[in-house]
Order: sequence, then C-alpha cells, then structure tokens
Amino acid sequence: MSLRVDVQLALGAFRLDAKLDAGVGTTVLYGRSGSGKTSVINAISGLHTPDTGRITLDDNVLFDSKAGINIPVHERRIGYVFQDARLFPHLTVAQNLDFGTRFSAIAVRSKERATLVDTLGIGALLQRHPAALSGGEKQRVALGRALLSSPRLLLLDEPLAALDEARKQEIMPYLERLRARGGPPMIYVTHDMSEIVRLADRLVVLRDGACVVQGLAEDVLGDPMNVKLIGVQDAGALLRGVIDHHAQDGLTAIRLSAGMLHVPHVDLDVGAQVRLRIRAQDVILSLKAPEGLSTQNALQVRITDIHVGDGPSVAIGLRAGSDRLIARITARALSDLQLQKGQSIWAILKANAVPATAIAQSGNVTSDIV
Repeated sequence: MSLRVDVQLALGAFRLDAKLDAGVGTTVLYGRSGSGKTSVINAISGLHTPDTGRITLDDNVLFDSKAGINIPVHERRIGYVFQDARLFPHLTVAQNLDFGTRFSAIAVRSKERATLVDTLGIGALLQRHPAALSGGEKQRVALGRALLSSPRLLLLDEPLAALDEARKQEIMPYLERLRARGGPPMIYVTHDMSEIVRLADRLVVLRDGACVVQGLAEDVLGDPMNVKLIGVQDAGALLRGVIDHHAQDGLTAIRLSAGMLHVPHVDLDVGAQVRLRIRAQDVILSLKAPEGLSTQNALQVRITDIHVGDGPSVAIGLRAGSDRLIARITARALSDLQLQKGQSIWAILKANAVPATAIAQSGNVTSDIV
C-alpha cells in the first residue's frame, strides 16, 4: 500500500498544508491538539474536501484539484474509527457489524466474519445494543464494523482518547493484534506517546497544520533535532530488544544490542521481541564506567550529535550498539564534561525509568485478519 497526500485546506483561521507518505503497517500522526491531525485524515477519507492538492492510494487518485477528481466517501474503500464509536443505537452489535459489509467491494464470508468477531473478543456482545456496552466494547465493535467493509486503508482518530486507563488497556491488545496479523494499513491519530511505542511503524509529527518531520518511528524519535517538536517531557528514543530472563527479585532483563537492561517485571515470555522507549530526561551521562551506584543499567555509547537549542538544555544523540538514544542535559553539564561528537561515554538509567507502558511486544505475523 502506498498513500501520498499533498493538500491545502483553509478551515476558518486554520490552514492545513500537509504532505505525507505512508505505506504498510501503522503510520501515526502525532502532535498537539489543533495541529491538524484530524483534518488530515478527514481529507483522506473524503469528509473534508481540500482547496487544492492531490491524494493517491496505490494507483488510484482519490482527489486531484487540478483534474477535478474527488471520489465520494463511500467509493474510497477506507474504514474510519472515530474517537466516539458512533454506533447506530437502534441496531444490535451484530447488525452494526453487518452494516459494514454493505460497503465491502468483496463478499465477506461467514468464516471471515467469525474470525474477526473472535479476534476482537465481541462474540458475547452480538445481541446487545450500544447502550449496554462499555466504552472499550463500543470501540471494538466500531473497529469490527470498519474492518468488515474490507477497507484498503483504516483511519483511527484517537480511538482511545475518550476511554479511562482500564478501558485503554482493554482495547490496545486488539489493535496490536490487528497490526501483527496483517490487517489493513492504518493511519492512527494520537498525542499519547505510549500508543506510539506499541503501534507505530512510521511517525508523522504535525505542527500548525504542517507535517514538519516524518519517517520510521525509531528514526524520528531518535533524532535530537526533534526533541523540541516532540516535547521535552515526551522526547525519547525507541530501542529493540529481546526478553532474556525474569529474575526472582521482580526484575526482567532485556537484551539490547549494546548490553542488558533491567526493568520492572514484563509479562512476556523469555525470547519475546520487544520495543521500548527511554525518555531523554531519564538518561544520565558519565565519562567513566559507573561504580558504587544503585542502578545496574549502564550502556557504553558513542556521541553522534549535540544539538544546542535556545534554552538551557542540550540534546545529545547517542549510538548504543545498533540502537539510538537521546540524553537531555544542561548546557553547563555539556561544558563541564567537555563532550564531543564521536566520544565514547556511558549512559545510565534507573530501572523504574522504563515502566510497563513504555514496553511493547514487536514482530509481525503475515496471516490476514479479514
């Protein structure tokens, strides 16, 4: 799948001027409220008509202002899951699901429908009406309805934002399962960094209506130049590792390309591949191998970038084996340590700096979900 968007749209005083490319997997649109995330996917779906520009999905032109092309919403074969589920209140869950099949370009077989119902865990809900469902259950049904339209692309507009933490944790595994089992490519809107850790293959950062940076999630988050765009509280790198063992003291050891990382217990089997986020503000730098410290987490790293901003903080890009890290230190610390590009130093972090919400299982399965 190849999606290309280059559109301009005025919505009152707000102007969208967005250019982005997306492929297979999950592309996350990230940015503060009002940055234009929802406007982008509304343009892709056809709910908003751009003033100028072009949108293509594979070899199909969905919108082209110069050519006068604007494919109607129902002909684009794009599924959409809103922040609020928007189920039909007078229909049962089963009837809401079947409504999605009306827009499928291919016949949905009963076996495929049953597989999807089982995957989303909604088999016991089929005869209920939306009023009798929890927020998480409604979102799972909305996801099922969108998938039963056999979409070429799935748009999700902050589907977890209206849910409490318990309901978020209820539905997130289904989104991960959908991604892992080869479901349709997803464009996923969020401002929650934990969702990026668990879902993002590509990351597009929006600001004031423009796509200011985009690329593989690890590359975007691992670049110290992007710390200000991401936000100093959320900025941090994504690393890949493997669950090595679970210790009796409650810690889990994750084997990284640069060494071992000890974190609070992770409920995954030994050998599971994981992706984890380490925030820039949680990384401490040392010129020497640490001695006499309570933490056991120390990785030998090489400085790749030093980005000095306008404020008192400096973002340091680090290479840890095949992974990237970012550290955020003060300009005074940079001067005192006399850090330079290419220098070999040590990165230190506490075990509690990597909570469970910052770790997600990675790896893809190729079988189709629908």
